[in-house]
Amino acid sequence: MKSFIIAVIFVSSAAVATAQQQDLSKYLATAKSSYSANKLEDAHFALQQAIAEVDILTGKKVLQMLPATLDTMSVDTKQDNVYANSGFIGATIHRTWGQGGTQTAELDIINNSPLIGTLSAFLNTPIIGGMMNSEKSKAIKIQGYKGRLNNDGENTTGPSDYSLQIPLNTALVTFKVTGATQDQVIKYANSLPLQQIAKLIQ
Repeated sequence: MKSFIIAVIFVSSAAVATAQQQDLSKYLATAKSSYSANKLEDAHFALQQAIAEVDILTGKKVLQMLPATLDTMSVDTKQDNVYANSGFIGATIHRTWGQGGTQTAELDIINNSPLIGTLSAFLNTPIIGGMMNSEKSKAIKIQGYKGRLNNDGENTTGPSDYSLQIPLNTALVTFKVTGATQDQVIKYANSLPLQQIAKLIQ
């Protein structure tokens, strides 16, 4: 019961800046009234919906923080998307740059990703991390955050396809770039506001 009340207070405080969102207000009102009526299952479900709504609103704020361009690649706003994850646990944020060009980039931020634990173990265990390093995969740091950079293409000396995964608190950041060099991928990744995103989604 105590944890439920704390959760309601947390969601309410997170929603202060977006009080105009009718759905969120409706879910919170339902959660509180159901809890008062001792309908705990209904209260729990309504609270899950409220938290999912907060996650989506947070995801939309993250999209506003992301750069509109990465070098010559422009954002394709039609591909911007934020949706609740299965089971109301977190949200997935998606952005694409350079649609139709020789270079493209995609960013996915998945809150409460089940892969966080495994990737963190690889990055924070020297023996395992060292064994995983190769010509096509290595651990790197971006803005102070540890991540794993994989060359998913055929080329190891010039432009190729890369994927970078970075655990960010409870979220997994996956940044994919096609037709780029390793230095370009690192440059693009460094232009993402990772610290601000981490504060917003923590």
